[in-house]
Parts: sequence; C-alpha cells; structure tokens
Amino acid sequence: MRIRFYHARILTMEEPLTIIEGEIWIKDEKIVYVGSLEEDLKLSEMIEWDREIDVCGNLLMPGFKNAHTHSGMTFLRSFADDFPLKEWLEEKVFPAEALLGEEDIYQCARLAILEYLTSGITAAADMYLAPDAMAKAAKETGFKTVLIGAVNDFTHSVNQMEEWYQNYRDSEELVQFQLGFHAEYTTSEEILKEIAILAEEYHAPVFTHNAETENEVETCVAKTGYTPLAYLVKLGLFKHGGGIYHGVYLSEEDRRLCKEKNIAVIVNAASNLKLASGIIPVRTFLKDGLTLAIGTDGAASNNCLDMFREMFLVSGLGKAVSKDAAAVGAKDVLRMATVNGAKVLRLFDSDVLAAGKDADLIMFDLHQPNMQPLNDIIKNIVYSGSKQNVKMTMIRGKILYEDGKFFVGEEPEKIYNMVNQVVTRIKRDLEEKTE
Repeated sequence: MRIRFYHARILTMEEPLTIIEGEIWIKDEKIVYVGSLEEDLKLSEMIEWDREIDVCGNLLMPGFKNAHTHSGMTFLRSFADDFPLKEWLEEKVFPAEALLGEEDIYQCARLAILEYLTSGITAAADMYLAPDAMAKAAKETGFKTVLIGAVNDFTHSVNQMEEWYQNYRDSEELVQFQLGFHAEYTTSEEILKEIAILAEEYHAPVFTHNAETENEVETCVAKTGYTPLAYLVKLGLFKHGGGIYHGVYLSEEDRRLCKEKNIAVIVNAASNLKLASGIIPVRTFLKDGLTLAIGTDGAASNNCLDMFREMFLVSGLGKAVSKDAAAVGAKDVLRMATVNGAKVLRLFDSDVLAAGKDADLIMFDLHQPNMQPLNDIIKNIVYSGSKQNVKMTMIRGKILYEDGKFFVGEEPEKIYNMVNQVVTRIKRDLEEKTE
C-alpha cells in the first residue's frame, strides 16, 4: 500500500533534533521518502497513491517504545493497589496470576495494546507468563512486541525459554524474543548459571528486574556479599549486554558495571512512585553515560500505560531529586522514549524516520490547546503532551489507531467485555479460596 503524508511537520529523531516541514512516503511496511525538496514533491504527482493524508501542519515522529511492561497484567488494574512491593506481589498479584490461563492472558494483552496505541506506543518489551498468547495478541492486532523471558523458580524453565527464543528469534517482523528472568530474588543461582550459559551460547543480551527496592539490595548483599547487579555480573549474565528494569538503588560501582557491560537501565517512574520503591537519580545516570530508556511497567502497579505521564515524571523527578531545574531536559527524555527504547529492544529499523526504516510513526495533533503556542514543540510534547494529542498510530505501514478509532481486527468493546469476564471469574475464585 502506498501512503503519502503531506503538509507535515516532521521530527525524525535523527541528530541534531530539529523539526522540518515536508512529506513522508510509505510503501507497504517501509518508509521510502522523508523530506521537502521541490523536485521530489513534483514526483509525488506521478505516483498512484492508495491514500494521501493532509497532515494539516501537525507533527509526524517515530512512535514511542515501551521498554518494560507486562501486558497481561491489565486484569489487575485498580485491583491490587496501595500495598508495598513485597506484600503487593505475594498477597495480591501472585495468587491472582495463579488463576490465569493462556486465553486470559491473550485477552488482557489485547486490551494493553489498545492502550499503547492511544499513547503513541508502537513497540513494547513484554515480560509475562505466556509468550505464545502474547505473540498471538501482537500478530493479530499488528502491534510490534519483543517478548522477554520470565524465568524464575516458579514459572517457566531455561529449556522452555530457549525454545521460545529459537521460535521467535528473527522469525517475525512483529514479534521477537530476548532472554530474561524475573529477578535475582526469585531465581536460584543454579537457574541463573543456566541462563548465563544460554546467553553465552547465543551471544545474547539478558533482561531482568534489578535494584528496585532497598530491601532487595540489602537482602542480596547479606546473602551473597554483592549487590544484585554485581552478583549477576559475577555469574556471567551480562557478557553480551542487556537491560535492567527499575535500577533505583544502583551503587556507583553498579553504574560503572552498567556502562562497562553495556547494560541499559529502563526507568519506570510511575510504578516506582506508586509502590513507594523510590526515585531513580536520572541526572546522575545521564552524567555517567548510561543508556536509559522508559517503561510503563504493568497496569497492576502503574496503573496507566501512558508514555506521556512517564516522560513528564522522568524529567520532573529528575529535576527535583538533583535540585536542578536544568537537569533531565525534554530532548534527553524524548530520546529515551524513542531512539533509546528502540536500541534497547534491538529494533534498529524503528528508531528514526528515514528511508528504508519501518513505517512506525505517530501523528501528533498540534491543534489542541495544550500544544499552543508553538514556542517549542519538543518541550510541548514532554511537558504538556497527552494522549489527546495522538491523532494516529501506524506500525509497519498499517494505521492501527486514527481519530479515536481502532483498526486491530476486533471491536474494542468486545475486548473490554472479554477482559471483564476474566476479572469476574478470578475474583469469584479468589473469594471461594478464602472461604
């Protein structure tokens, strides 16, 4: 399908970050032209377009990359709130998750994808219990997903993870798989060593939750003599890089290891605030030269899968913690939410808008009160942008969301109804267990 966007402002996210006026042309799933040269625009009159879209001076930019989430947890939105992390997990989340089936996770993942699209998110790193169900949801809706292994002492095995890795590695344009495990505190040393061997065999990065709470760090130091990150590095988990989720309590030595081992830190500001886990010192991490990306975490702990709220919190909290209003600027945060997220997810065809890249882009509505005046569009996106400004979300050349309507092969109300049925059944089963 050939699609032409014209009369557009364009933020390609190529350096230096500047906004140009011009056109973007799409052929099938790829971008074939970005620019505004007069001779090229005349050529557009000779092309037979399937659709020509007048952008009306709005902004086209790469979609956001949600670098850490648990899509299947949408059933827990506003279900397990106002508890500290340990109690939240052990008394609320784990018992409810034990009642989930693969079909349930498929339905819940589809609901999450709808929310991602409204937030301009075109790809997500998704760690949860049923990779095949999540892959099915992604492929049927057209959403780009990087599945992350969720091995621990209770769920999945290293052998299962290797099978998923082989099945999805480079086999799908929409779905890929990376090695991962839940966390140091839920995974035995024996299993961690097995994952390290697997990562070495495939020269693969590894992803996990790490240094999310003070208690996690203190417990690991008491048990092993090392911080959680240093302990995992000692076991050989990050010989080929990877990423850690949260990283609130990384020590100076931990941060040095992150840079040395090419370990990205995925910031989950809203989740860490809501669970009272702490605030990541983003300014310090930036000064240390670490690669930072942004994740929403799951709807059980956030509860909103909203990249705009995350961007504002990353910047605002970074300024507050450092007591420096000039710290953690809008451009830094926008890079984390787009280019850096693509780098961390290994989605190298989705980082910027350029010829030959995947057509993963969003149209940002500037004709809204919160975007006016246009003193600085980039700062407007980070500091005052919201879901109301996402006019369109395109993934691999297909428009999946436009002007409040979804094009994912299913009516949203049907998805909502299915998820509510899941929630009703699980609440009933939990009540019966406690009687």
